[in-house]
Amino acid sequence: MPVISVGRDKLFKSLGREYSQEEFEGLCFDYGVELDDVTSEQEMLRKEHGGQENKEASDEVLYKIDIPANRYDMLCLEGIARALNIFNRRIPVPQYKLRDMTGTRPLQLTVKPETALVRPFAVAAVLRGITFDSTSYSSFIDLQDKLHQNLCRQRSLVAIGTHDLATVQAPFTYEALPPEKINFIPLKQKKSFNGRELMQHYLDSDAKLKKFVPIIQDSIVYPVILDANRTVLSLPPIINGAHSAISLNTKDVFIEITATDLTKAQIVLNTVCTMFCEYCSTPFEVEPVEVIDSFGNKKLYPDLSSREMVVPEEVINRGIGVQLGTAQMADLLSRMQLQAEPVQAGQAVRVMVPPTRSDVLHACDVMEDVAIAYGYNNVGLSVPPTVTVGKELPLNQLVELLRVECAMCGFTEILTWALCSRQENFGHLRRQDDGNTAVSIGNPATAEFEVCRTSLLQGALKTLGANKDLALPIKLFELSDVVLLAPDKEVGSTNQRQLVAVHCSKESGFEIIHGLLNRVMEVLGIPLRQDNLAQDDPNNNKLAKQYPNGGYSWRAATDSHDAYFSGRQADIFLEASTSSQKSEVRIGKFGIIHPEVLSKFDIPFPVSALELNIEPFCYDQFYQALPTHLTMTGDKEMQTLQ
Repeated sequence: MPVISVGRDKLFKSLGREYSQEEFEGLCFDYGVELDDVTSEQEMLRKEHGGQENKEASDEVLYKIDIPANRYDMLCLEGIARALNIFNRRIPVPQYKLRDMTGTRPLQLTVKPETALVRPFAVAAVLRGITFDSTSYSSFIDLQDKLHQNLCRQRSLVAIGTHDLATVQAPFTYEALPPEKINFIPLKQKKSFNGRELMQHYLDSDAKLKKFVPIIQDSIVYPVILDANRTVLSLPPIINGAHSAISLNTKDVFIEITATDLTKAQIVLNTVCTMFCEYCSTPFEVEPVEVIDSFGNKKLYPDLSSREMVVPEEVINRGIGVQLGTAQMADLLSRMQLQAEPVQAGQAVRVMVPPTRSDVLHACDVMEDVAIAYGYNNVGLSVPPTVTVGKELPLNQLVELLRVECAMCGFTEILTWALCSRQENFGHLRRQDDGNTAVSIGNPATAEFEVCRTSLLQGALKTLGANKDLALPIKLFELSDVVLLAPDKEVGSTNQRQLVAVHCSKESGFEIIHGLLNRVMEVLGIPLRQDNLAQDDPNNNKLAKQYPNGGYSWRAATDSHDAYFSGRQADIFLEASTSSQKSEVRIGKFGIIHPEVLSKFDIPFPVSALELNIEPFCYDQFYQALPTHLTMTGDKEMQTLQ
């Protein structure tokens, strides 16, 4: 979560009183934020430089406050103070409004169609008659930085530009031009650069801005904001122009937002405007800008209208565990900047969500705000109406025990991705994709995550390939789920818990993998039912007496289209017999990996592997099957073991 540093004395001045540290921590807790640290600029520099004093650093006490990641309205001193003052009922909820433009033509920002190649959206607004002092000016800059780090995703989604309106001439245009045709003097520079030169300059000499350069560096055109005189205001998302830089003396601020996501652009614009319009000549009033998009559509920004939500009383009371009336809920919501009133004969509450609260999206968000205003410490303790006893899923308990056994056999556990590419899952393992095995990912974000894995083997081999420089032998295992298509299941697929183990050395190590199979079966209590088994094996004879109607066996396999060498592989079968019939099911495979597979995963040494389905071995001491999965019952709200 973002941590905001604010001066203690400035914050207390905005709050209208002084607090002890304990009192302020209590206020933060009541509101759902946290006082993370109390420090000063001098102390922070002393820690960074190993105790060395810096006499030029300020000794002002700073409060570092931990803010929820979705509360963009609290990323600055103004937002924190306003939220806490409203919570304490010291000030009413502000009424944000647009300036009446009757008889006045609003400023225009025209978006050119070619911007679709790089950053297609732009919105804008004006703060008129603003009065900055050193504190509010610093806070204005800091808010932009915090938004860039948070909601704007390091400027990749949204970029903010602020300009002194007195230095530029409307109307404005948002264009996309070849970098060689963009020439201007950027902030903190004294000479002019074209777009290409500026990118290289920042890559070579600016540690802060170089990380933003890749966002547009490879584009054939760069986005640029121009005024009526073709003066460059900004090169988003990199830098603003020096010509229109704001200062403490700026009275009218032009705010332009460019983005790849229009919704986030509007949230950022609303946040910047609502936080600092209190310093305008008419407090909480913003002058709109008419934006003409690339299709010729006109719209005024920002949109400071409130959104309406109707939330049933029962939803709020049931979620919190209290019994409140809708009138009391409306009163509590007013402390959270939400104007509300009872509707539907007191059975619901209508909530007006202001532009500052973009985090309120669902009824559960309203319920949370009621709970915060009511006070979590005021919610009484109660005994749950149902009595349940939780326990570990038997399959998970079995897997934990097997992990210990594999580790004691000298194998190192790995954890690999559940998603992989189709080529890794089938082609690299020399297996056919029949279209009825793997669950495909719709519209995958990357070619590496196209399907859900149907085998753990590819993940283990990929890990070997990435760690082939380690000392030999390398012995790895994984006990995890694979996902298989299952048309008979409600969701069309099923999870299956499997074990994979690989041994990589200068020799194949087939006997080591075979030994691991024998050990796993021994601890599972499954006897070997093999025709050529020596009859004097006391351990196996003991297991055979305990489990007279079943066991496991392996038979040589000759599958020429698989990950294993033909003739150096075996299928594993689980046998079960009754008085009337005998049945067996294939549960796994082990053998030496084919050289073609090794080359696909860049492994230079021989590898032996074991694949085993664990789920058939989930049973009690009487060999009675135990549940392996949670399954929905008819209630749809309860899960039971099946």
